[in-house]
Amino acid sequence: MPNQKDRRETSAKRATKVLKSRTLVLAAVLGVATFAALLCRLYYLQIVRHEELQEKAVAQQTRSSTISASRGTIYDANGETLAISATAETIFISPHEITENECDKDLIAQTLGEILNVDAENIRKKEDKVESYYQVVKQKAEQDEADQVREFINEKEIKGIYLVPDSKRYYPFGSLASQVIGFVSSDNVGLYGIEALYEEELEGTAGLVVTEKNARGEDVLYKYEQYYDAQDGDSLVLTIDATIQHYLEQGLEDAIEKYDVKNGATGIVMNVKTGAILAMASLPNYDLNDPRTIYDERLAAQLEGLEGDAYKEKLGELQLKQWRSKAINDTYEPGSTFKIITLAMALEEGLVNESSTFECSGHINVTGWPKPIYCSKKAGHGHQTLAQAVANSCNPAFITIGLKVGTDKFYQYIKDFGFLEKTGIDLQGEQKGIFFDEEQFGTNVVSLASAAFGQTFTVTPIALVTAEAAAVNGGYLHQPYIVQEVLDSEGNVTYEHDATPVRQVVSEETSKRVCALLEGVVDGGTGKNAYVSGYRIGGKTGTADKTGTKTAENPQGDIVVSFVGVAPIDDPEVIVLVALDTPSRTTGTYPSGGNMAAPLAGSLFSQILPYLGIEPTYSSEELAAADANVPNCVGLTLEEAKQRLSENGFSCRTVGSGAEVTDQTPVGGSIVPGTAEIILYLGEEKPTKKCVVPKVIGMTAEQANTALTNAGLIMKVMGDTSNNSGTIRVSTQSVAEGGEVEAGTVVSVQLTDTAMVD
Repeated sequence: MPNQKDRRETSAKRATKVLKSRTLVLAAVLGVATFAALLCRLYYLQIVRHEELQEKAVAQQTRSSTISASRGTIYDANGETLAISATAETIFISPHEITENECDKDLIAQTLGEILNVDAENIRKKEDKVESYYQVVKQKAEQDEADQVREFINEKEIKGIYLVPDSKRYYPFGSLASQVIGFVSSDNVGLYGIEALYEEELEGTAGLVVTEKNARGEDVLYKYEQYYDAQDGDSLVLTIDATIQHYLEQGLEDAIEKYDVKNGATGIVMNVKTGAILAMASLPNYDLNDPRTIYDERLAAQLEGLEGDAYKEKLGELQLKQWRSKAINDTYEPGSTFKIITLAMALEEGLVNESSTFECSGHINVTGWPKPIYCSKKAGHGHQTLAQAVANSCNPAFITIGLKVGTDKFYQYIKDFGFLEKTGIDLQGEQKGIFFDEEQFGTNVVSLASAAFGQTFTVTPIALVTAEAAAVNGGYLHQPYIVQEVLDSEGNVTYEHDATPVRQVVSEETSKRVCALLEGVVDGGTGKNAYVSGYRIGGKTGTADKTGTKTAENPQGDIVVSFVGVAPIDDPEVIVLVALDTPSRTTGTYPSGGNMAAPLAGSLFSQILPYLGIEPTYSSEELAAADANVPNCVGLTLEEAKQRLSENGFSCRTVGSGAEVTDQTPVGGSIVPGTAEIILYLGEEKPTKKCVVPKVIGMTAEQANTALTNAGLIMKVMGDTSNNSGTIRVSTQSVAEGGEVEAGTVVSVQLTDTAMVD
């Protein structure tokens, strides 16, 4: 038997073995637990937080800078650049890298402030953010500024100043077509107009520069740099013609000044056959290169004396006002210009024809309305044919026509001409006019009567001109548009507008008859002040009351005066709408569409039609007064000179008694009206003293011609050239009274029939 000692040894060995086993098991368990914990941690760090930690690592080891894509260019219809992106640079500092030496900090702040025209104190505050690696000093710095910064960095061996490629938007024509084109933010994102609506096409794709940094956060130049090219945006070709746009804007500006127009003006020039917008303007406007500055003097005056929040609030209100397009964002009562639509629907339905007659006593009574509805001519037009009623813009006649059409048919044509929906023009914020509810209109003869001559409902100018283009172009309603093409960065066309008509509203025959009747409005009717020698123009005047504007201080209320014109009326190409919102009643010109808007439209046609290559066709009387080249007569005998001038349709008078012509006024090659009298100098010296232009506004044509001729000048007549009315007077002159010009200078005068009231 084992003794006591052996038993103790055996027991000890067994205990040791158990302890070792337990220790091994515990170690294994702890090892597995530790490994599992590490595995979970690694899974969390490498799998769950992989992207996050990778981004942090990259951020610690590299610096990335965004490179702006070059925004697409915007061109006019002829390839003129309206908006373009040019190279610029963003300049920033890395406060963490800038030495703690206060002298260097002050030098950087002071020098950058001077070069970049920014506040040096603000730069100093950015420098104090010592944990930051990126503080922008100036975005979109001009190239010469960037070059000066580089020179400063190299000369002073400065660290911590960086330049990153960027782009800046420029608008070469400043305020031209401002509400159409719109503008971009400081980040080159479109905010208004075409710039905003076509953001996706114009913006392009930004690029990237990635540079390695060391442990101190400093750039390791030339060791690692990755450059990802930016992809330029697409370009746009607009239907807008910069030259026609200039004519329109200048004409509206002149009219606002002349008639003291309170609430601005708008105008549209459209191709009647396609819906392409050749020009669209709204005044007041603004400079696209500085859109937040109030551009119009009248608006800017409203900021005087304001401070703090009141100033900011008013500034924001005025900015929105100058950015807003009255052509598409605002509605108004069209007045008599709408009679074109009433005429078209009645002719299409066979309810009136050129043999129809109407009686006008100066007013008409409509069942359901307690008071007479008056004509613009309170004495009445008497017995009229349809052509005369259109030319006279007779309200009673058009109420009669509207009642013949009836509420149901009238409402259907309102739909067909597109007045109950937006036109869909490719511009921001288009509004829809306000017309009667169909059920309500169907039982309201009074509403029909007022609608027939363009009152008690509203339209946008773009909706009106679109509908009236359909009435004269063969009956086809087109969607108006601004963008003709989209071009990729290689110049390839990726989109082109489809000018297929939306629908045909009236027949081609009806359209021709409408055109013929509208020609009578300009040829002796209420639109005679839109007459242009050599061109057949049709149109319609409008003078509409602004509902709710009559007060004790303003018993007559405010009005909108307008004119819609079409030319050439025998084969329409262009339609023009101009509207002046609240002209003054104290300018000496009776406030009406015929007196204020028609002359403006006539002036526009006289510029636009020749520019488009539409040749004039003169009557024998017009041909005698048409512009012609003055032949050169210097060196000829008096008889030879007279014969040459006579062959070219000119008369002459002589100064002196020499044997041959030694000088002449105007000089040979000048373009002057055919009625001009040429002065021949026979041995006498031509005077060198300049001529002083007399004031001829308010004179008859004969009086003005005498005054200008006596001053040594030549008169060119525009507008109503009728000589059978004692109310025709000069309303404008191209050279202001007191101006000093060369002898023989042509002074254009606008003749206006001041008796017109519509």
